[in-house]
Amino acid sequence: MPAQIIASQIYDTLILSDLHLGADMSRAREALRVLRENQYRRLILLGDIFADLNFGRLKKEHWKFLGFIRKLSNPKRGVEVVWVEGNHDHGLAEIMSHLVGVRVYQEYQWEYRGLRHIAVHGHQFDGFVVSNVHVSYLIGTLLYLQLQKWDSKNKTVSRFLDRLGTRWQRLSSKVAAGALAHAHHHRAARIFCGHTHAALHKHEHGVDYFNCGAWIDERPTYITVGDEGVQIHEYIDRPDIDRPEIDRPGDHHPDQEHISADYEPAEFYAGARLLEDSEYEGVGR
Repeated sequence: MPAQIIASQIYDTLILSDLHLGADMSRAREALRVLRENQYRRLILLGDIFADLNFGRLKKEHWKFLGFIRKLSNPKRGVEVVWVEGNHDHGLAEIMSHLVGVRVYQEYQWEYRGLRHIAVHGHQFDGFVVSNVHVSYLIGTLLYLQLQKWDSKNKTVSRFLDRLGTRWQRLSSKVAAGALAHAHHHRAARIFCGHTHAALHKHEHGVDYFNCGAWIDERPTYITVGDEGVQIHEYIDRPDIDRPEIDRPGDHHPDQEHISADYEPAEFYAGARLLEDSEYEGVGR
């Protein structure tokens, strides 16, 4: 009998960022598994959950992820779901509040064990994005999305360019420095960001900075906050785990997975194949 994952603890908060739904490199299936296989009282989607505002790019697994978020945000689940806006999500606040029933924040703060925590996407500390919104969208979004379609199945070139761009712009150090200064100003003990696509922990003058990494890489990461402190986890696919309710990678040809461009967001509940209520048992408890 295949092994089953049993969550050993309930986290106060689980955080993931930069899923880029709509991009060919988005690992929405794996992100959904993480959300299903852990227990938590709060979920923070820390920005750039979408690649852009074109919902016609969304695939079936992307709609499934949104379907899970919609059901998880139901008050009876006992899980607080927070969506922090990223630069790719800009303009989606009202849509998200209706589509998946989640409130969208520019920045989110909460208290845990007497410590102030801040979650902000991090593009606010990236001077190039702030100063060149239109250029960033044209080059960083549209051309990059097209490159992913031209790239190989493993997206080797796209992932290499993503890592190279992070290093070339010194994004990790820039965002970390800006976030730490922001946390000091607001007297927070911990601050969490995404945006750079590179997981990182940095401690400076009594403040801890954490970056969630991204879900478009071969080694996606997420963060948990709980009794054991803050942990950065790397997702590891376990083919020995029985997951019959989620399509396995390779089950479908990528060209067959796109929802038609005229698919209305309000109709996604059926198209996303929402998971059964029983599949949410234990989450948040």
